[in-house]
Amino acid sequence: MSKAGETILDGAREALAYALGGRKGFVAHVPERVDVRAVRERLSLSQAKFASRFGFALDAVRNWEQGRRQPDVAARAFLMVIDREPEAVRRALSVTAAERRPAPRPIAPRRRASAAR
Repeated sequence: MSKAGETILDGAREALAYALGGRKGFVAHVPERVDVRAVRERLSLSQAKFASRFGFALDAVRNWEQGRRQPDVAARAFLMVIDREPEAVRRALSVTAAERRPAPRPIAPRRRASAAR
């Protein structure tokens, strides 16, 4: 992941820790409810593309939008970041071409033909 991506994710983790009472001095506002459909529609994404782009299960997005379930505090915090800074999240979660390439396999030494006995 890129340095910017790591920084964004570190900030999100820190905000979540504050929201859960893990640290003092900073008060994160994580709303009790997030309108997931409104966030998704502002980005002009289908449910499937929204789920795929941001790492949510498609069923979770559907359940949140239909009111059968509510996102947990971490998901609500992440949804707020997505709503306010979607390009930063996209950059943080994107994979570069170098990261996609498989690592080179080590070259195995050639075996010598066994000598006649």
